[in-house]
Amino acid sequence: MTAGVLVTAPLPTHGGACTVCGSNSLRVLKTDVRGGVTMAHGRMRIGVKVAGCANGCADGARRSSDLSGLFPGRATFGFDVIVRVGLERFVHYRQRAEIRAVLAAEGVDLSDGQISRLGRRFLQYLEALHLARAPALRVALEADGGWPMHIDATGEDGRGTLLVAYAGWRGWVLGAWKVSTERADLILPRLRQTADRFGPPCAIMRDLGRAVSEAAATLVAQRKIAIPILACHMHFLRDVGKDLMRKTHEDLRERFRHFKVLPKLRSLARGLGRRLGPALAQTRDAVERWLRQDGGHRLPGGKQGLGVVRALAQWVLDFLNDGFDQGFPFDVPMLDLYERSLEVLSALDAFLRTAPSDKRVKNAAERLHHLLRPVGCEVPFERIACMLRARRALFHELRDALRLGPKPAHLTRPRVAEATVDLEPVRDAVNQLVVSLQHRRPARGPAREARRGIDIVLEHLDRHGPHLWGHAIRLPHGGTRLVARTNNDLERFFRGLKQDERRRCGRRTLTQDLEHLPPAAALARNLTRPDYVETLCGSLTELPTAFAKLGAAAVACTEPAADTETVSRSLPIPDRDLVRTDEMTLRINAAANSRAPRR
Repeated sequence: MTAGVLVTAPLPTHGGACTVCGSNSLRVLKTDVRGGVTMAHGRMRIGVKVAGCANGCADGARRSSDLSGLFPGRATFGFDVIVRVGLERFVHYRQRAEIRAVLAAEGVDLSDGQISRLGRRFLQYLEALHLARAPALRVALEADGGWPMHIDATGEDGRGTLLVAYAGWRGWVLGAWKVSTERADLILPRLRQTADRFGPPCAIMRDLGRAVSEAAATLVAQRKIAIPILACHMHFLRDVGKDLMRKTHEDLRERFRHFKVLPKLRSLARGLGRRLGPALAQTRDAVERWLRQDGGHRLPGGKQGLGVVRALAQWVLDFLNDGFDQGFPFDVPMLDLYERSLEVLSALDAFLRTAPSDKRVKNAAERLHHLLRPVGCEVPFERIACMLRARRALFHELRDALRLGPKPAHLTRPRVAEATVDLEPVRDAVNQLVVSLQHRRPARGPAREARRGIDIVLEHLDRHGPHLWGHAIRLPHGGTRLVARTNNDLERFFRGLKQDERRRCGRRTLTQDLEHLPPAAALARNLTRPDYVETLCGSLTELPTAFAKLGAAAVACTEPAADTETVSRSLPIPDRDLVRTDEMTLRINAAANSRAPRR
């Protein structure tokens, strides 16, 4: 180990003659001692000799060694320490205590504050290296025949909005920026920068947002490039589903809330569980035995019967299991709850047709039947559920035509890459659906809801239809290649980034974390891509050397500029800090409590 050891480098043997007297002789003027920490050498003291002309001429001083290959200017920690901390923080997403333990085991002790500062410095150097190597990255993208630009943004509770430009075929993040809000005038300059650095894209894949759509269309018009602007099929389908079913779904939810069906079911299940008490485990076994028996539609007595009634209530409460865990509108949970409630209500009618001999079981079953009875009434539930069921069927028709149906759970084949899907049959199926809907649409009469549902689907297809197709890209060297028809890869990228951040910070809500996360953290995820690392610096072991070769000016240009976009936010962080000061509160209170007459 070199801890506490003074390392002095020799004076240079050649550095040119003195410009005053022509002498090559040197003498040591002083020795500067500084601290230094590297992963290779640990903590050490470095003596840097400063020499001048032996004859005392006022010639320029010469230093004994050049440390720019090991340390940034005037820095204590070497490039290898910066890289190690950055990889642990932004690639492996370890907490500061974990990083401290890992580095301490290798002889490098850091504080939490030093780890945070080194992590930010790592991102500055990485962004600078990414920009410096843009020509080489551009050559790699052009060798593929171009690159499709995927654009999307993410945030948390409307804050920390991170905009990313993503090369779809390579899976590289080419640009990442923090924007105050999603506006076309904020997005367009970022898209121009990316196109300037990495070449114009061969296609643009976007969601249906107005800001992103306008920015993409403006970029294509200004650059006069004939490329397709594609709309994500998954966003399109979600948008249609929400417009079709959102209001009706909320109406059905409000009906369940009005009758307090779910709270009453939970209360019943908890009450029966408390009544069974220590015998709950044996009761579960008894219920399993009852399920295997073929004893007709009769409820057993005793604790076994109470366990059966409890299981019926729990079966209704487990209505979310009927979905595919994809969220609304792909799952329609209130309709699943309605159908399960009706199923149990009908089953209870059969079970109570021959009343159980055990009074406790009978009372519990009747109580369950009573709290589900409003669901079976035609007026409050059936009309809404019937309308929602028809809208869901229409949504499933469109989903089947787009071939975006859920994958069965038993399917074990590897997922087929989206870019290999032949979209011509999909396009034909959508065109056939349009013809079918136009034929089925009632022109007049009482079928207003059916007509409105069909109109919603046709309006969306008419508005976004031109951007749903055109995924086959002709390559300059011959052949074609397909662009993914969704932004799912970029969505998975965002989902993975948030999951890793949650694992690191231990918080479910990432509002503060994403707001303070530098945008270059998205670039750090490129370091998991071997082809990107090879083009950027050769290998991760060579990353410190690549950082060292960057000039200070190249790194300085990546420093975050002053926020010039805060006008689009009602309460940005600097203003929030200002209005929360005690002086602001005191000034307002003083003015409010003054009794000076108004002029």
